[in-house]
Amino acid sequence: MTGKCLRHIRQNWTETRSYIIVFILLIVLDLIIVHILIQSRFPLTPSNTSSLVPSNVTVWVTGDGSGNFTCDGSDDQVEINQAFKYVAENPQFTTVHLKGPNTYLISDTIFIGNNTTLEGDPTAVIKLIDWADWPAFKPLITQINSTGIHGVTIKGFEIDGNHDNNLDKPKGYGYYDMIHFRNAKDIQVHDMYMHDGHGEGWKADNSSNIQFYNNTIYKTGHNGLFAENCQNVEAWNNNITVRTDSGLRSRNSNHVKFHDNLIDSFYHWSAGGAGILIEKTTGVVNDVKVYNNTIQKTYGPGIWLIGCCRPYSRDDAKNVYIYHNMFYKTGTNPNIDWVGGIVTSGFYDTLIENNTFDGVYHGAIIQMYPRSGTHVYPTYSNSGHIDLSPKGTGYTTIVRNNIIANTKQRKKDPDGTGYGVINYLPKTHTIILENNCLYNNYAGNYLNCTSTTDIYVDPAHLNQNIGAGYFSEEFQESINQTMINSILTKRCS
Repeated sequence: MTGKCLRHIRQNWTETRSYIIVFILLIVLDLIIVHILIQSRFPLTPSNTSSLVPSNVTVWVTGDGSGNFTCDGSDDQVEINQAFKYVAENPQFTTVHLKGPNTYLISDTIFIGNNTTLEGDPTAVIKLIDWADWPAFKPLITQINSTGIHGVTIKGFEIDGNHDNNLDKPKGYGYYDMIHFRNAKDIQVHDMYMHDGHGEGWKADNSSNIQFYNNTIYKTGHNGLFAENCQNVEAWNNNITVRTDSGLRSRNSNHVKFHDNLIDSFYHWSAGGAGILIEKTTGVVNDVKVYNNTIQKTYGPGIWLIGCCRPYSRDDAKNVYIYHNMFYKTGTNPNIDWVGGIVTSGFYDTLIENNTFDGVYHGAIIQMYPRSGTHVYPTYSNSGHIDLSPKGTGYTTIVRNNIIANTKQRKKDPDGTGYGVINYLPKTHTIILENNCLYNNYAGNYLNCTSTTDIYVDPAHLNQNIGAGYFSEEFQESINQTMINSILTKRCS
């Protein structure tokens, strides 16, 4: 091989080697760029050490290092809020998922943004720390923007209010609400287990399109759901054990539906008030429906309907429709007199039909209000002695096609109580009774009201489709809404 050929080979090899080096450098540079892009999109933080990236639309929060953000059981709201911040900055993601089994201990509030879902496994628990010492009206979960929020879903996991390890704060005064949204729109809370709290399960203020369903609520500390100044509120298929106030509460809210819920309580001074509370003090409340609920053994009335505090027009408080509900032994509180099945005042043209009242205390349907000097607890203040009297006249309640049986005396000041239907306000309120079945009521059927169409037979022998169905302690789920011939085959003791 000549020297000229050798020089040519060396020159070609030098050029080829240069090309190879450039090619390798380009590959390395590409890898660096890709790595930088991945890091900028899925940053790793001290609490985010997993090699996983958010999948699909979901960012995972875990306690075992298998997710995108890892909690260590201390100040876990930090990592959860980091996950929400990440979702807010990357709108292609919509969901923060809490993996279970794990308890996420929080020492501060969790903040949610618009168009976001907070979900979790049933074994994932958000729990307030011991002795949190938060100020009033600081909730466990709320919105990141104080001016408003929309498009939020909270579902699937457990919230433990840790009541017994925060006994320095009273129940019902705005401490440790589990969820609180204001100026909100299109919000859903469902399939949750919320328990042992000091305040609300969910408080919604000045909001619209509120849905609350398939939840189990046990001894929150105020209301299960409290919708104040809201529009289009619906709560259904919830199982609620009341403590301190009500299971479901609507105040100055309209277009409200509460249906197909099971609400009960327990016998204790902290056991709360009504199963369902509908209030009107301002605004318009003329489209409220309460139906297909089973309300049993509440400490206060089964349903409390009250309009009060200032004058208002007839159109501002009317047309509440209560139907196909079962009331069983409601009104057990021995310390108040405003107990019963339905206690109502201050509403026009209320229609109560096709309900069954079995063994309630005081009376099935009562027109009255707590008198001046009665402390209505709680009120978020120490001034619970407020005037709850209605300011107008001509309030009418239509009561038809109901079964009212086995009414008992109330436990506080029992003398003169135990009627089927009672009107303590005959100068301003009227009850119209049509085609009800009344039977075996302790003091008789009526006080300050009467009927020419009611019937007085054992409900088990009825041949008419009235009432809401059969109920017994042995078969609590056996509610037949159409076959009335089996109603009350087992009477209260």
